[in-house]
Amino acid sequence: MSNSSSITQFLLLAFSDTRELQLLHFWLFLGIYLAALLGNGLIITTIACDQHLHTPMYFFLLNLALLDLGSISITVPKSMANSLWDTTVISYAGCAAQVFFVFFLFGAEYSLLTVMSYDRYIAICKPLHYGTLLGSRACVHMAAAAWASGFLSALLHMANTFSLPLCKGNALDQFFCEVPQILKLSCSCSYLREDGILGFSAFLFFVCFVFIVVSYVQIFRAVLRIPSEQRRHKAFSTCLPHLAIMSLFIITGMFAYLKPPSISSPSLGVIVSVLYSVVPPAVNPLIYSMRNQELKNALWTSMTGCFLNNELPITFCLTVIQVLFHGAAFQPLFPEPGAFVGLL
Repeated sequence: MSNSSSITQFLLLAFSDTRELQLLHFWLFLGIYLAALLGNGLIITTIACDQHLHTPMYFFLLNLALLDLGSISITVPKSMANSLWDTTVISYAGCAAQVFFVFFLFGAEYSLLTVMSYDRYIAICKPLHYGTLLGSRACVHMAAAAWASGFLSALLHMANTFSLPLCKGNALDQFFCEVPQILKLSCSCSYLREDGILGFSAFLFFVCFVFIVVSYVQIFRAVLRIPSEQRRHKAFSTCLPHLAIMSLFIITGMFAYLKPPSISSPSLGVIVSVLYSVVPPAVNPLIYSMRNQELKNALWTSMTGCFLNNELPITFCLTVIQVLFHGAAFQPLFPEPGAFVGLL
C-alpha cells in the first residue's frame, strides 16, 4: 500500500493463529467483560439510588465506574466478535475511533485516580478542612477537568497518528488499535512527532503518579499514628490494593507506549496491553468499592427496594445526571479525625 489513503481497514492479528486460541480468548474476555459490567453497573446503580452516598468520595467512584465501563467496552467487545466470527478486520474509521476513545477514557481515568488520591489525602490528613477543600462545586470542577484532559489528549493523539502516511501494510499485532502498532506502519519520519507527544504525555502521567505516591506516603504516615492496630490493618489492607492497581496501570501503560524497538515480542505486547486496558476496569470495583461495607449495605438496600420500583429506569437516569452535573446533589462529608478508616 503506497499511503494511508489506500487503507480502508486494519487487521488485528493478536489471536488469529489457531481457532482454539481464538475461542479461548473469546471465553476469557467474555468472563472478564461480564464481571466488569456487573461490578461497575452495580456501583453506578447503588450510588445513584442511595441519597446517603451522594458525597464527594462516592461521586468520584461513580465517575470511575463510568470510565471503566466505557474503556473496557471500546476494545473488548470488538475483539471478542472477531474471535467468535474468525475474522481480524476493523475498519479505518473504527480504528480511529478506538484510538480516540482509548486515550480519552484512560486519560480521564488516570486523572481521576489522581484526584481520588487527593481526596483520600484530605480526608485522612486534613479532615477538618475536608468540607471546605472538597465542596460540591470543587468536586464537579475536578471531575470535569479529568474528563476534559482525557478528551484533549485523545484529540491530539488521534489527529496526529492518523495524519501520518502508512505504507507498510495494515496488519497490527494487537487485539485493538494501539498507537505504537500503527506507528510501525508509517513510512515517514513524521512518526517521531507522535513519539515526542507520547513521551510528553508519559511525563505528565509520571508526574501524576509521583503525586499519587506522595499522597499515599502521607496517608500511611497518618495511619501509623492510629492507636488501634485493627484500624491500622484495615487502612493498610485498603490503601495498598489502591496503590497496587494504579502502579500496574501506569507501569504497563508506559511500557506499552514507550518500550524500545528492540523489545518487539508480539505475545509480550498483548500481555502488557491486557494488563493496562482490560484488567483495571474489571478489578477496580473490587479494589475501590466492594470492600466498602457502607457501599455493600447500600447495594443490598438497592437490590431489595430500588430494583423493585417500576419507576427505576427514569429515576436512575435522572439521578445519575443530577449527581454528575449538579453540585447541589452532594451532601458534604465532614469526617472526624480517625473516622476516615471506615470510609476507605
